[in-house]
Amino acid sequence: MKIILAVVLLFVSHFSYAADAIYTGFFSNKAVSGYDTVAYFTDNQPIKGSSEFQVEYQGADWFFVSKKHLDMFNADPEKYAPQYGGYCAWAISDQNDFASSDPQQWAIVDGKLYLNYSKDVKEKWDADRVLHIQQADKNWPKLITK
Repeated sequence: MKIILAVVLLFVSHFSYAADAIYTGFFSNKAVSGYDTVAYFTDNQPIKGSSEFQVEYQGADWFFVSKKHLDMFNADPEKYAPQYGGYCAWAISDQNDFASSDPQQWAIVDGKLYLNYSKDVKEKWDADRVLHIQQADKNWPKLITK
């Protein structure tokens, strides 16, 4: 019975991830767990957004700390949305697969926001960001069309 349950969970999680362009987790529709993606650029830190300043983009709900941040995002969502739909950048690169991300494990490289699964995983990604970005850029289009 445990084996059947494990196979079913693996099957469901793999296909549900592949269907979503933006990572929101299983029980939420919040992009980046409700963190304000503009704040990474303007405040140099992750800050939880508010439902008062919210927009739907690519099927997910995005939250911001102010109308100003909401307006900045609406003017150029590609600039502020995390790469690879907010999935773990290292997993997209190294594993050629989807994994969740932690909004606290982030980096901005060449004006783009990248998120990773955990502190340990981010350290692996940080060890060769250029290589991981190149690999993930190559892997992402094929993953997202599955």
